[in-house]
Amino acid sequence: MISYQKEIQLKARKRGFHLITEEVMSQFPEVADIGIGILHIFIKHTSAGIAINENADPTVREDFESHFNVMVPEDQPYYKHTLEGSDDMPAHIKSVLTGFSLQLPISKGKLNLGTWQGIYLCEFRDHGGPRKLVLTAMGSGSS
Repeated sequence: MISYQKEIQLKARKRGFHLITEEVMSQFPEVADIGIGILHIFIKHTSAGIAINENADPTVREDFESHFNVMVPEDQPYYKHTLEGSDDMPAHIKSVLTGFSLQLPISKGKLNLGTWQGIYLCEFRDHGGPRKLVLTAMGSGSS
């Protein structure tokens, strides 16, 4: 059994759903050493999330952003946590909906994702800044 762990930083992005599969994997080449295993990804933030979804058509990510903004609107009179701006409390709610971690299979040194699947950074702040991920890969060595 082998395992690796690394904390990486993603570049800052505007609010929205962003495909980050290549950015993540380029910073964690150790995955290539694992024949069969799991990659766990944890985002260290409460106003951004992480998800798996469509990697080909960018309008899917635009539709997610539009829907989340309708589902969790800003400037609601019942929000008490408002000191950090009108996008902050909705960002916390949205991050709970998307989640903070993923577990992905590794096969033959690569992520074993579906043809149309990719890793998303779900950025819910207007100016969230760089985001940190903890990546942990575990499994048996490649043969």
